[in-house]
Amino acid sequence: MPPYGQPSDSLPSCAVPPERQALVVRSFPLPRGSWFEEHQHPEHQLAWCTSGLLSVRAPSGTWLLPPSVALWIPAHTPHATGATSTAVMRSPYIAPAHCPVDWPEPTVVAVPPLLRELINHLAAPGLPVPARERAEGVLFDLLQPVPARDIALSWPTDPRARTVAEALRADLADSRSLAAWSRVAGASARTLARLFAAETGLGFGRWRERLRVQEAMPLLAQGRSVESVAHRVGYASTSAFIAAFRRTVGLTPGQFFR
Repeated sequence: MPPYGQPSDSLPSCAVPPERQALVVRSFPLPRGSWFEEHQHPEHQLAWCTSGLLSVRAPSGTWLLPPSVALWIPAHTPHATGATSTAVMRSPYIAPAHCPVDWPEPTVVAVPPLLRELINHLAAPGLPVPARERAEGVLFDLLQPVPARDIALSWPTDPRARTVAEALRADLADSRSLAAWSRVAGASARTLARLFAAETGLGFGRWRERLRVQEAMPLLAQGRSVESVAHRVGYASTSAFIAAFRRTVGLTPGQFFR
């Protein structure tokens, strides 16, 4: 069994499309917490879910993707794909020789209603070649990047900083300062600050903020209100949560999930 708990034969099948066909669309139900182990393929992939919240990890970042956005994954890019909440992945796999898009890095794109319907249309079996070619051309025209950032979050390995990190994950509303945490962790505030910066690449405050935003994503994907999610993950006001979300993701919750 690979590290994410999925058998190796469950990796996505994405055979090269036949001649004159630019892409194929594959669908995969993903229970919450399930993963396709790290893999790569000779086709480009547009990682998208019709419902739930998809997670993609690649060398250049980590992305959480509700149905409003998708991730363009260039051919031969190692990546792992999973479900942060129960999801149905419906991904076009695109032959590079037939593709006008040549983005060299994973790129987040918007999925407006027309693009959503085109993907579903192209998933239908027996689509006549002329109709398929027209739909494929429109699909490529609709691929528009959005300024969504990756939200990778590294965890500290030092036991003292790890104690703080695990406690924060258990209680997202805990707002204690590092000086207060020092008595729990057995290390000074300065030492804890150094450990978080060195081992996660983020200062303590930014690390806690990113953790809260990550934990908020599945709740927002379920359709819960921004106000209720803000309080659930530790923010006293909705405006403070929206500002933190925008700093982390690059978009407001409304823009990202709309």
